[in-house]
Amino acid sequence: MKHRVAKKKLSRSRSHRRALFKNLLSALILHGEIKTTESKAKAVRRLFDRLVTKGKKNTLHTRRTIEAFFNDRKVVNKLVDNITPQFKDRSSGFTRIIRLGQRRGDDATMVKLELVVKPKSEEKSGKEKTKKSNKKKKDLARGKNEKNKDNQSK
Repeated sequence: MKHRVAKKKLSRSRSHRRALFKNLLSALILHGEIKTTESKAKAVRRLFDRLVTKGKKNTLHTRRTIEAFFNDRKVVNKLVDNITPQFKDRSSGFTRIIRLGQRRGDDATMVKLELVVKPKSEEKSGKEKTKKSNKKKKDLARGKNEKNKDNQSK
């Protein structure tokens, strides 16, 4: 009998299921959307709602409890600092499921699980790009200078 069974097991052991959910959730937080099967998306959606609700408090305790689940501070910071402030007016329904069709191999229903509100793009990513391009320019300039020194010494 299936009385009071709240979660789906997805034919996995507890540790495998926990690792699967952790990976799917961190990908959803970092990228804003993931492509997965419908049953996995429905299971992950419940967990994501709980994490966002916890993250809305933005206290040290909630950050540590979320980090205890993820073991990745980058994911926790993005969730608490960027994603949860956008959902402060919502009580639930932070994600949407868009059906993409059937998977060719096993005919499983594939869906795209995405955030209802896209996270704001970070300004750091633009700065990092300019730093990288400046670094490449400096390296190229150094390489040319070294070649010129070699030519001059000969």
